[in-house]
Amino acid sequence: MHATDQSSARPGQSSPDGTHAGAHLGARRHGTVEVPAARAPAEAGTSPARGFVGGGTTAVKATPVKLAIIAGDPVTGQGAVAYLRNRQEVDLVAAEHQQEAEVVLILVSKITEETVAWIQHAAATAQDEVRFVVVGDGVRENLLHRVLSYGLVSVLPRRDAGFDRILQAVTAVREDRLEMPQDALGWLVKQLRSIEADVLAPNGLTPSGLESREIDVLRLLADGCDTAEIAERLSYSERTVKNIISGILTRLGLRNRAQAVAYAIRHGAL
Repeated sequence: MHATDQSSARPGQSSPDGTHAGAHLGARRHGTVEVPAARAPAEAGTSPARGFVGGGTTAVKATPVKLAIIAGDPVTGQGAVAYLRNRQEVDLVAAEHQQEAEVVLILVSKITEETVAWIQHAAATAQDEVRFVVVGDGVRENLLHRVLSYGLVSVLPRRDAGFDRILQAVTAVREDRLEMPQDALGWLVKQLRSIEADVLAPNGLTPSGLESREIDVLRLLADGCDTAEIAERLSYSERTVKNIISGILTRLGLRNRAQAVAYAIRHGAL
């Protein structure tokens, strides 16, 4: 499969790091970049998984991450392709099929408004949910907040971004792992605290999506209390306790009290 170089920049337009149209796999102009044909699933790597039959360990095929690459300059893009094309963890996707990508890797010198535009376009045209790993310097707080809503999961400073580290960040997407510079993490924590203090708390809500009194009830359920004990401890009527639990189950699509407690634990409410 052949793909030609492309940047999201138009002819004559500069890329985020000051170069002209860079190396986006599958571009319509400039030189070509060789992208190997997609591997059949049977060639994907394997990962161990415990099997209960016979008490042994079985091998489960790991599906490669479908990866598209956008780069601010041809050399960087070609280098990324040369490294990643032989890795079984990923399946490179050419630009004409970028909408099929599970992860889009963006390589730039500086993270700018144009980088954000690339992310917005890729998110808008994706067939399914897509995640973004960005390698570049100079991320600003206002840009970070905007691109998070489009699926950004990791930002790697260039000095820390060897290809092994990039591959690790790409494959970690399936584990919902996020990598950010320390200052960016600080911005996110500050924003979450502001939302909690200014929006959620005044309305009796928490970041988990549960109301404060719902958490109080679930905490006592987790401690093994029954309806009567919960009502006594919280000074509610038993009917009120039952209504609170019923409201949680209905709103979250849960079947029973155990699932409600599990939900609260998974979302950090307990």
